[in-house]
Amino acid sequence: MRAARLISLVLLLQARETMTAAELARELEVSERTVYRDVLALSAAGVPVYADRGRAGGYRLLGGYRTRLTGLSRDEAEALFLAGLPGPAGDMGLADAVASAELKVLAALPPALRDAPVRTGQRFHLDVPGWFRESRPPPWLTELAGAVWRDRAVRLRYRRGEREVTRELCPYGLVLKNGVWYLVGRVGDDVRTYRVDRVTGVEVGDATFTRDEGFDLATYWREQAEAFLRDMLRAWVTLRLSAAGLRRLRFVADAPFVYDEALATADGPDGQGWTTVRLPVESVEVAYAQVLGLGPEAEVLDPPELRSRLAEAASRTAALYATQR
Repeated sequence: MRAARLISLVLLLQARETMTAAELARELEVSERTVYRDVLALSAAGVPVYADRGRAGGYRLLGGYRTRLTGLSRDEAEALFLAGLPGPAGDMGLADAVASAELKVLAALPPALRDAPVRTGQRFHLDVPGWFRESRPPPWLTELAGAVWRDRAVRLRYRRGEREVTRELCPYGLVLKNGVWYLVGRVGDDVRTYRVDRVTGVEVGDATFTRDEGFDLATYWREQAEAFLRDMLRAWVTLRLSAAGLRRLRFVADAPFVYDEALATADGPDGQGWTTVRLPVESVEVAYAQVLGLGPEAEVLDPPELRSRLAEAASRTAALYATQR
């Protein structure tokens, strides 16, 4: 336990250069007194850690000192090489950088762990694009990735329907969703999202922009994705479901929150073991295809037009199977 904490302390100082005892204690989840003892132990072991006095002071490592990654477990070493799986990094033009970083990490590992990349490659492969999609990266992805890394403002030409628009934006990040790349950027005071495969031109400026440090890309994307789906769900259907139909509902719902919202409206089960729910849907047309997937385990109660369509489909299906072959 203490050995792992000492390694973490050294790695923190390597990454951040200077940290106070309070900051180290907070990161390591120990008391400041424990930090003082750990620093003395590192110094006694030959690690050149020293303290700067004053308001801007803190603990530092002697310039240029680096520790080898001998504290990694096998699981940790193999997890590192998952980050270098081919695909997204190559799409952004970073394949050479990832390969170089892997070589440096590999050189720092002890001999017993140097088979980590081989073991990882044998066991995991990342195939990002969805089925029936073209796997080639969009034309301007590399330029946009470079602008994102360097916080460079860009002038973007973008295809919107039948016309092309121009936007000047600060590119905050890139998101890969189901094989499709999206650019998230600030335009004026707004944060907007653009599909990279609809970008028709990019001019990367020399000026850098100041990133909003409070912006969290993962949180933004999660909220936007859910808001996008919610905006699509403009209708409701009322279903009566058997126990099997209720279990299968999660597999036809558009998103997990749709299934959760349907369950929140559940009424039952009734005397026959069936439960009534209200399901948010994009349209009656989409709901028709979804409810067909539930077969005889679902009965549409509302709206009437959807009930009629399902009744007609059931009659036609029954007629097909009633015919002797």
